Amino acid sequence: MLGRKLNVTIPNGSPVPRYAHDGDAGLDLRITRDIKLRPMERCVVGCGMAVEIPSGCVGLLFPRSGLSAKQGVTLTNAVGVIDSGYRGEIHAPLINLGYEDVELEAGTRVCQLVIMPFVPCELVPVESLGETERGSDGFGSTGCE
Repeated sequence: MLGRKLNVTIPNGSPVPRYAHDGDAGLDLRITRDIKLRPMERCVVGCGMAVEIPSGCVGLLFPRSGLSAKQGVTLTNAVGVIDSGYRGEIHAPLINLGYEDVELEAGTRVCQLVIMPFVPCELVPVESLGETERGSDGFGSTGCE
């Protein structure tokens, strides 16, 4: 048995996305039209579905590692956030980081949708934050190995 139910609308009788394997976290989303991306070119393309994300959850769009590693195509925003109140079509903002033109046909899997619970926080203004071993050490504070 899977976790929560996720209502989806899919136009034109397209197949409902599914998990490729038991235990997979992400649903592979497919583009709805052919695209061609030159190196460093961006585009936003529809994925042909809208979802009703349960309250208390967020949809996260992640790039597909194979597409990124093999062809240099990834999401422009690294990870997309889909709030539970959004009911429009999911779109993938793509960029070609490779050195060659890339042509993707309609139906190509370009990203993954992961549904996760989140914890909303009340922001409380304070004079200072609690001390930790790391403190305010930022980028590179643990070395570059």
